[in-house]
This record gives sequence, structure tokens and C-alpha cells, in this order.
Amino acid sequence: MADYLTDAFIRLRQRLKLTSGRLLSDAGAAEDILQDSFVRLWRRQYPLKSEKEAEALLNKTVRNASLNERRRERTGPLEIDYPDDSPDTAEKEKAYAEMERKIQSELTATQQYILKEKEYGGRTLEDIAKELKMEPTAVRMQLSRARKTLRNALKNDR
Repeated sequence: MADYLTDAFIRLRQRLKLTSGRLLSDAGAAEDILQDSFVRLWRRQYPLKSEKEAEALLNKTVRNASLNERRRERTGPLEIDYPDDSPDTAEKEKAYAEMERKIQSELTATQQYILKEKEYGGRTLEDIAKELKMEPTAVRMQLSRARKTLRNALKNDR
């Protein structure tokens, strides 16, 4: 298994990097995606029957990871739109309380924890992943889903 995967990775490395680089604006991020994808696949020990199968798996994994990273870059921290440019304290507290209700009612406990630690605690996804014993990509996906859920909930209220 590892031999097919390693051989395909070495042979396709430049092409995979170009694929990722076209989807991302940062060459460093493309390299990180490439490395993370290979390590993730290598750890899982897929029962690959040929180098062709390994090539297909690598292409798909790198492309999907690059697309996920691009989506993550587009979705920044949540922002609350206040009714006017200079909201008073009562309006801010009301908006904050509404956001807290949405977080508690719409998100899973894991998503709540990840969102609060990332947005309010300023922690990195890698630190949160270590603490939760999850892969950083899984934490990133949970954060992305949490933000999307909250955006949709806020949009439906307006």
C-alpha cells in the first residue's frame, strides 16, 4: 500500500502542487495541503492495488483539500450587523444575546466549543485539534459548518 502511494506521490508531486496552487492564492498553503494530504492518506493505509489507484486517490484528496482551504479563506470570522453605525450598549447586548442563543440552539457541543475557542479564545485550529484529539482538517470542517449554520440562521431571521 505505502509503496504505491509513495511512488505515485513522488512522481506526481509537481503536478499535484500545481493543481493545489491554481485553487489557492498561496504557494506555501499549496505545499502544506500537499504534505497534509499525503500524510493523511499514508496513515490510513488504504488497500491500494496499483499506482494508478494511488494516483486517483492523491488527485482527489489534494483537490478536495485545496477547495476546502479556499472556502475556509473566504469565510472569515462572523460579524454582527448592527442596525446603525453607532449602536448603543443595549443594542449590542441584545445582538450578543441573540447570537449566544443561536450558538446554543443551532450548533453541536463540539461546534460550540471550537467556535468559542477559535473566535473568542484566539486559539489555533491545531491547538484545538490536539486538545480534542481530532485532525486539524476535521476541526476546520466543524468550524466551517458552524459558521455556515449560524449565517443561515441569521439570514432566515431577517
